[in-house]
Amino acid sequence: MRCPFCGFEDTQVKDSRPTDDNAAIRRRRFCPSCGSRFTTFERVQLRELTVVKKNGQREPFERDKLARSIHVALRKRPVEPEKVERVINSMVRQLESSGESEIPSDVVGGLVMEALASLDQVAYVRFASVYRNFREAKDFADVLGELSGEEEARLATVRK
Repeated sequence: MRCPFCGFEDTQVKDSRPTDDNAAIRRRRFCPSCGSRFTTFERVQLRELTVVKKNGQREPFERDKLARSIHVALRKRPVEPEKVERVINSMVRQLESSGESEIPSDVVGGLVMEALASLDQVAYVRFASVYRNFREAKDFADVLGELSGEEEARLATVRK
């Protein structure tokens, strides 16, 4: 593993252990050249995934890009990082086990919308405003109406 600080090619593993959800291996590394310490994560990748954009462009699926978009929507929201990581791992496993190597971007976006709706409604609206390309305040009102309708339906089933 290359050192991210000095670029030295041969770093040493000082400690390895599974993450809390056992979805990855956390490795503490040491660079003998510059003395820096850093952490890497090793994850199982079931298959190479390609995201097919709406314009037909294809690009490799990046877990980090998915995580970044979710973290942006959740910025300054009271959601535990462990819960977010579990949701991201679940989404990636779901995509990898779908049997498809090419996944339309709207499928990925739909999974993110479902995940955010269950995690935090404000983050859901934030993501929806970008994902659905909101143009006016009415677009926000429509999504809020959807959320309140879903909440009323959920409460009605709980009361029964």
